[in-house]
Amino acid sequence: MPELPEVETVKRELEAAVLGKKIVEVRVFDSRVIRFPSAAEFKKGLTGAVIKNILRKAKVLILELTNSKSLVVHLKMTGQLVYPGAAGKASRVSFYFSDGKILDFNDQRLFAELRLMERWQDLEFIRNLGPEPFEIGPEQFREMLGKKKTKIKPLLMDQAFISGVGNLYAAEALFGAGIDPRRPADSLTAKESAVLLKEIKDILNKAIEHKGSSVDQYVQLSGEPGGYAKYHKVYDRVGKPCLVCKTPIQRIALGGRGTYFCPKCQR
Repeated sequence: MPELPEVETVKRELEAAVLGKKIVEVRVFDSRVIRFPSAAEFKKGLTGAVIKNILRKAKVLILELTNSKSLVVHLKMTGQLVYPGAAGKASRVSFYFSDGKILDFNDQRLFAELRLMERWQDLEFIRNLGPEPFEIGPEQFREMLGKKKTKIKPLLMDQAFISGVGNLYAAEALFGAGIDPRRPADSLTAKESAVLLKEIKDILNKAIEHKGSSVDQYVQLSGEPGGYAKYHKVYDRVGKPCLVCKTPIQRIALGGRGTYFCPKCQR
C-alpha cells in the first residue's frame, strides 16, 4: 500500500498539474471504486467545479473544490492517479479538464476508494488518525511508546497511534535504529525511542526525495515508478545478506504482516 512518501509525492505532483483547473466531465467506467455517493451524484457534484486546494492526511488525498465539496482519494494497495491520462482500459474513473487534459484513476484490483464529501473531516478514518511523525518530538514519542506494551512494529503501523507509516517504512526505520521489531514498545529506552523517531523522519524524507517506493502498484502521477526501492535495506530482501553484517535477512509474521529484519543488527 502506498505510504506517506508515495501519497505525498502524488499530492505535490497534483498541485503542479491540476490545481486551479476546472472539471468539465467525469466518466465512470467502474462504479465499484466510488464509495459515496452514487455514481450519478458523484459525477454531478464534480462537474463544473474547480480544484482549489490539495491536502494529504496520512495516506489519503483530499482535493478541495470551489463548490464546497471535496474529492477524497484513498489509493490503498492498487490505486493509481495518472496525468495526463487517456481514459484507457485501465481507468476506472476519468476526470476531464477544461484545457482538454485528463486525470485517470486506475485500480486493477478495486481496492482503492473514491468519495465526494461535503466535509472530509467527518470521515471516521480521518477522525481517528494519530499524529504524523513530523508532528512529534522525542519526548512526546517516548511518552507515547511508554503507554504501549504492543510489539513495536505493529504499533508503528497502527494509524491511530502514528499516521502515515506502514509496513515498508516501519521495517526500514527499525533496522536503521537497530531495534528488533518484536520488542514491546514500552521496553525502548529514551535514547532508543529518540533514535527510532529520527530514523522514521529521515527515511520518510529520503523516500519523498526519491518519489517513493514502487512496490505493488504504486506509480508517480506521470505513470513512472518511484526511485526509492533500490535503497531498501531489509524490506523484501529475505535471505539476502544484511548490508551491515552480512547475516541473512529474515522474514517473520507480525500483526498479520510480513516483517523483514536482521537478527544480528536489531536487538
